[in-house]
Amino acid sequence: MSDVHAARRERLRDRCAASGAAAALVSRPANVRYLTGCAPAGAVLLIGPGDQDALVRSRPAVGDLSEAQPPEDVRTVVLARSDGDPVVAAAGLVLDRRGDTLAVEEHHLTVSRHRAIGSVAPGLRLTDLRGAVEQLRVVKDEQEIASIRIAAELADQALGELLESILVGRTERHLALELERRLVDHGADGPAFPTCVGTGPHSGAARHVPTDRRVEEGDFLTVRLGACYRGYRCEVGRTFVVGTSPADWQIELYELVFAAQRAGREALAPGVACRDVDHAARSVLAAAGYGEALGEVTGHGVGLEIDEDPRLSPAAMGKLDACVPVTVEPGVHLPGRGGVRIDDTLVVRPPTDGGPELLTITTKELLAL
Repeated sequence: MSDVHAARRERLRDRCAASGAAAALVSRPANVRYLTGCAPAGAVLLIGPGDQDALVRSRPAVGDLSEAQPPEDVRTVVLARSDGDPVVAAAGLVLDRRGDTLAVEEHHLTVSRHRAIGSVAPGLRLTDLRGAVEQLRVVKDEQEIASIRIAAELADQALGELLESILVGRTERHLALELERRLVDHGADGPAFPTCVGTGPHSGAARHVPTDRRVEEGDFLTVRLGACYRGYRCEVGRTFVVGTSPADWQIELYELVFAAQRAGREALAPGVACRDVDHAARSVLAAAGYGEALGEVTGHGVGLEIDEDPRLSPAAMGKLDACVPVTVEPGVHLPGRGGVRIDDTLVVRPPTDGGPELLTITTKELLAL
């Protein structure tokens, strides 16, 4: 992987050179990991000047051998003082190397750290990287996709095991904790995001935080979880009925959301506008009078972070590329009654390669558990 990381850094170096920046300071942890394969807490990556790259970090805890090491062609600079700021130290290195311009991640760097750079390196001109690394991260290579595929397998496995257990009487919070434990037991780094379990009137809510409400017979049960594997993340969401056959209104709502989700999945292809994928799913719900019940997005990219570009929304700009992992996750929540969410992680593939690759394969049949 060291060659892969070196190639990624070279692409960023070329972008900086084209914009007139002598060096780039990468501070967002996911971006540091993308370019080096590791991201020690608080570490920053200095690209250049020239072909000299350095990972600047605080001193690790004594005996801590758990962190991945940077590639051999990246120099590690460990601060002598534990209270030192790697961002400020990296700016000092640029001056030492006779650099005059530094591109920084203004969307991640705090105002105070930005000012600190100016105070220690007043002659250094600061410019904005403008999400350059995030843009590089959108299209994944096959090694990255393989990690997301394994993460999806782990999430499917944990969810499948939960569905075989007794659910009535257990709390949302307990079920969420059990799912996260199962993810780790099966080899995940941990959950990709806080696991969401919603029952009864909480089901179908996009941002529900699990409570001590207990599962009751006849409830809709919505589960949204993801696994993190080697830093890469996935998302899967399913809705079930607990303990009895679903009521007519539950069947009707489920079939509607399923149709919307299928329309979104089938719209995924290289060259398709992101807003058109959103429209494919959203229009199904809108035609049935549930357009306002859908959130701002019907999906998003995944990778080293659970919420990446591209965005699948009515206002989204740009088109999909091949080898971009995205979620398609429409849902409807009816206040006081509950609702349905169906989330999948897929990889955009051209029709000649079989179309979108579905990574999360837990059944989407409306099961009565």
